[in-house]
Amino acid sequence: MKTLPALLLACLLLPFASSQTGPHFDGTTWWHHVKVLADDNMEGRETGSPGLHRAQAYIVEQLKKDGLKPAGTHGYYQPVQFVSRQIVEKDSSLALVRNGKPEPLVLGEDAYFGTRVNLAPHTDAPLVFLGYGLQIPEKNYDDLAGLDLKGKVVVIISGSPEEIPAALASHYQTAAERWKSLRAAGCVGIIGIPNPSSMDIPWSRMSANRAHVSMELADPEFDETAGQKLSVTFNPAHAEQLFLGSGHTFAELVALAKDRKPLPRFPLPLSIAATAKMETTKIESDNIVAKLEGTDPKLKREYVVLSAHIDHIGVGEPINGDKIYNGAMDNGSGSALLLDIADSFKKSPVKLRRSVLFVWVTAEEKGLLGSKYFAAHPTVPAASMIADLNEDMFLPIVPLKVLTVYGLAESDLGDRVREVAAAHGVKIQSDPQPLRNSFIRSDQYNFIRHGIPALAIGFGFELNSPEQKIFKDWLTNRYHAPSDDVNQPVDLAAEGQFEAIYRDVAIAVANDDRVPQWKPDSFFHRYAKSATK
Repeated sequence: MKTLPALLLACLLLPFASSQTGPHFDGTTWWHHVKVLADDNMEGRETGSPGLHRAQAYIVEQLKKDGLKPAGTHGYYQPVQFVSRQIVEKDSSLALVRNGKPEPLVLGEDAYFGTRVNLAPHTDAPLVFLGYGLQIPEKNYDDLAGLDLKGKVVVIISGSPEEIPAALASHYQTAAERWKSLRAAGCVGIIGIPNPSSMDIPWSRMSANRAHVSMELADPEFDETAGQKLSVTFNPAHAEQLFLGSGHTFAELVALAKDRKPLPRFPLPLSIAATAKMETTKIESDNIVAKLEGTDPKLKREYVVLSAHIDHIGVGEPINGDKIYNGAMDNGSGSALLLDIADSFKKSPVKLRRSVLFVWVTAEEKGLLGSKYFAAHPTVPAASMIADLNEDMFLPIVPLKVLTVYGLAESDLGDRVREVAAAHGVKIQSDPQPLRNSFIRSDQYNFIRHGIPALAIGFGFELNSPEQKIFKDWLTNRYHAPSDDVNQPVDLAAEGQFEAIYRDVAIAVANDDRVPQWKPDSFFHRYAKSATK
């Protein structure tokens, strides 16, 4: 006879029992889709490129086969307008000015321009070291306090102090939130130094594609960095020169930042002189949107959004003779997963009370732009989207033992994932590496900003485990490199396990009487309140 706890557990797992007799995911159809989307013919799926359009056409073809209805503004497509920017490096320059004497910086070696802001043709301004450069009212934390920043360019080290919760720290490190406070203080620009302890890829690769086009949404409503004249990324290996004569060393500061310790803030005895020439063009690209209608007469008017970005970074500087950045895992993997899930609902029908909205967004690599546009201008009523489950670079490169859930503690969507994962015998954890700011670096963040509970799910690892080294090696060698192609090892069986969990989470949310809710103590609960006003 079962004990009471055993009976309770059995009841808890009933909603997910259908997957055990439902589709069997073995990774093969998923891998087939990845191979198509990451083929050299797709030319790295750069936003607005013919290669991306071919990849999108493939997705639409599969959606039609699976019987999903178009839910864009033009059939399955939602056109989005962009402005692309590219630095003309031969006509641009950076120099530190010390005691009235310019010290030219070598673009690419010392630093490079960031073109996600509308750079001013000329900027000459004193420098101030601002620590992490954060202002977080909820925690009475203010790096700006007591400093004169009017007309200054601030120098910051990426990261946050350990007393700030990871999700909150990530939110305030977004370009929009950071610039909001800096602009109010009179700042004119930012020099960011990557924290070596959280760099995903080495400087050589960061710098190699510095002249690649960046983009912004054409509509002025999305201009979140208006007034910023300068954006520069500085090589941490060469950053000591910024601090000469300041009474501090970069080595001292970065050692503190590695452990998320408080950083001092102080004026620097030098200024920056910048000349930037930009070329701009207009580009159109599309989000792809499809729907699977629910069966409940009332609940079918609500949508569970399944999202992934389809774009990558296109053709870039050659590495080992290869210039096509195929983006197999980033994010052919997530795009293929959505296709596989859609197909599973056709081949293994299951009653879904709510409708499911499948969204492949463009321009994620340009700053989450496709999802920013979709979340602000959805193709279904905004209030009808009750949850978003986002998939980006979930990396089935190790056996599935642990799932990392970004946003786990922010809403009760995290509770649903815990329940489903328990039924599959898989452990759950929140982000083990908060310095990487993963929570705000993919498309779920834009749904969150519009009040929609959202999270992202990926393969996880325990700290200091062999799996962590495998992930680190992947980021160092394949992330945003041509070697993120189909000639890399993947664990198809583990991928199949992951898909089964993801599908069961979607089913659980679609069939639950309850609408997902933010946790009362979540910072992001405020967005739900503002969305209902």
